[in-house]
Amino acid sequence: MLAWYESQLVPEVGRRLVAEIFDRANGLSENPDIGRIVPEFGQMYLRELIHPPYRIVYKREKRKIRIVRAWRSERLLGSHICPHLFAATAPKGERVAQPRSLEHPT
Repeated sequence: MLAWYESQLVPEVGRRLVAEIFDRANGLSENPDIGRIVPEFGQMYLRELIHPPYRIVYKREKRKIRIVRAWRSERLLGSHICPHLFAATAPKGERVAQPRSLEHPT
């Protein structure tokens, strides 16, 4: 992320954005359910914060929060993008996440 902003000759924008993303992620320890459920997966334990133009995707575990990745908002997540989500065991009582296609209203 930082390299892209540097290549655009605006490294300060990249540094500011990274700092903002870390600030948002650090707030999850006090309020882990603040993010919405990731629509592509529909699983309670896989959530995201929107910080335009990024999605901060995280996995809510029993005693910790695991940041999965910061991803451009316009992109959908899938098993080819995040294979580690499919290899992990879901919390007790939940199935392992499988991506769903989002349908756009016509």
